[in-house]
Amino acid sequence: MPLQNRVTPLGDPVAVPERGLVYGNRGCLHDADGRVRRRYATKRWIACRLQFRGWHRHPLLQPGRFTELFFLDEATAFAAGHRPCALCRREDYNRFLELTGARGADEVDARLHDERLGRRPPAQADLPDGSFVLIDEAPWLAAGGTLHRWTPGGYTDTRPAGGGELITPPTLVSVLRSGWSSGAVPLLHPTVDN
Repeated sequence: MPLQNRVTPLGDPVAVPERGLVYGNRGCLHDADGRVRRRYATKRWIACRLQFRGWHRHPLLQPGRFTELFFLDEATAFAAGHRPCALCRREDYNRFLELTGARGADEVDARLHDERLGRRPPAQADLPDGSFVLIDEAPWLAAGGTLHRWTPGGYTDTRPAGGGELITPPTLVSVLRSGWSSGAVPLLHPTVDN
């Protein structure tokens, strides 16, 4: 049975078999039985490499330990409000701080937390690749001037860009607008090209 630790662009943990290409956490969200009981435990929401220094946690969702989360790609992690990890993605993290103008993790995490909890603004017409919008209760990825419908296993249907509410926090949209790319994790799942 799948664990409830796959994350949608809206930041919601769901139980689906697809694991995704990016790993992360936001503190301990689960109880002793592995059921997710809260949305977050800290303002520090990070997106990590799937593999780092051979570290391996097993079993997942250990009582009292952080909840291991999985995202389809970095665009999904950004939409959910996660930022690059300072440990396993140090180069990305340093460049991320430079792009946001933040002096450190506490500052940027507080800004992102406020944006995650705030109202969703209307989507701009010229969103950068990797941004997400909400249309008819479904998350859509902006890429190549087109919107692609998100699913836990990849991107499907397309539609012309425009409309909806912005899901990706504004700070992260600015990072994407700078031409963000990472050598550590994929920004977009390969199904966006299908």
